[in-house]
Amino acid sequence: MLSFACDHCGSLVFFENTVCLHCRTELGFLPERLTLVQLESDDGRLERCVNAEIARCNWVAGTAGALCLSCELTQTRPNDQDPVGLAEFADSEAAKRRVVFQLLELGLPDVDPQHLRFDLLSSQHGPVTTGHADGLITVDVAEADDAEREQRRHDLAEPYRTMVGHLRHELGHYFQPRLLIEDADWTACRALFGDDRDDYQLAMSRHYKNGAPPGWQQNFVSAYATMHPWEDWAETFSHYLHIRDALETASEYGVVVTGPRAVAYDRSLKASPQPAASRSWSTTGCRSPTP
Repeated sequence: MLSFACDHCGSLVFFENTVCLHCRTELGFLPERLTLVQLESDDGRLERCVNAEIARCNWVAGTAGALCLSCELTQTRPNDQDPVGLAEFADSEAAKRRVVFQLLELGLPDVDPQHLRFDLLSSQHGPVTTGHADGLITVDVAEADDAEREQRRHDLAEPYRTMVGHLRHELGHYFQPRLLIEDADWTACRALFGDDRDDYQLAMSRHYKNGAPPGWQQNFVSAYATMHPWEDWAETFSHYLHIRDALETASEYGVVVTGPRAVAYDRSLKASPQPAASRSWSTTGCRSPTP
């Protein structure tokens, strides 16, 4: 995640902030600019997403009473008489905003409600199968509860089972046919991941009966990736986003790794709207406000 600055006073603020804790300026995340902005300015007032309360959303919408880009992608949520489901829904939406931010930052195609939709459902009232089908991603919001998610992570031996991880994995399925356009793209993909035309149901039955093959760690990013080429792609896509997010956060906050195997990740910090010559930095790399 990028670092952000209040565009009124320049103090460090964070992705979920609705107000600058230094100057009390109201803030909102503007997806068109991928940054936090003050809601009140000389050009008028920007409007918060209508889900500001129910989903704790801090994104800016186009007009009063409208949904922001991230919330527009959700077509189904728990109903208003389900307080447990609504709390889990709000946590799930917070994870989704982080993932949508990354998709927008990468410039990936079709991140809009005409192509991509989410059903955020609660298994408190019936079975929910997390998955992707024709641009619709279904997620069980019950896994936003730490205890529930940890139990499933243990039962299924999936160490990366988090809400962000679920979303990134299912988005891997969504983007595969959007990123592999030409026949040559699919040929290269199959050479690396295997033939996605293999029988999926047979592969799934074999995986849940026998588990991952011995020595899978040498060729796959997770045990689940061994099940079928589709899952290998989705798991690899998800892990790429995990790794990129970690490297970006480290770079933005000035983390420096040294040693013979260190990999350079050169990116300018974006924690201040001030000219670079007027910035000052603490020893940890986080910006100290310039008087």
